[in-house]
Amino acid sequence: MADASPSPLDIIQRFLKAMEQLDYDAALTLVADDCEYTNPPPLGTVRGPAGIRAVLEPFFAPTLENEFKIVRQAAQGPVAFLERLDRHRLADKWVELPVTGVFEVRDGRITVWRDYFDAATILSQWPTG
Repeated sequence: MADASPSPLDIIQRFLKAMEQLDYDAALTLVADDCEYTNPPPLGTVRGPAGIRAVLEPFFAPTLENEFKIVRQAAQGPVAFLERLDRHRLADKWVELPVTGVFEVRDGRITVWRDYFDAATILSQWPTG
């Protein structure tokens, strides 16, 4: 009998779909309690669902719509790489950011999430207040 549990890519795609809709409650059920989430400096690393929410909820507050377009993806075992174009609609414009995310999934939950992008690209376009 084949293993019916979702693949790491399935889990990550479900997570990103929930984040597109800013459904933190649904998204964070897919994150392990000890998940390490890392962004480039000056943003740094946080841990667990509460840490992730504390970073993302205020950051995405000005967005009217989010879209995470997966350009390429690859997985081996529990590790997956997703090249994305993250698009965020603000009140006056769309902001786009090329991102590569590295994830690790164990027991159906994300345990590692590292996003690689040019922080200056997004911070220079983002509302400051």
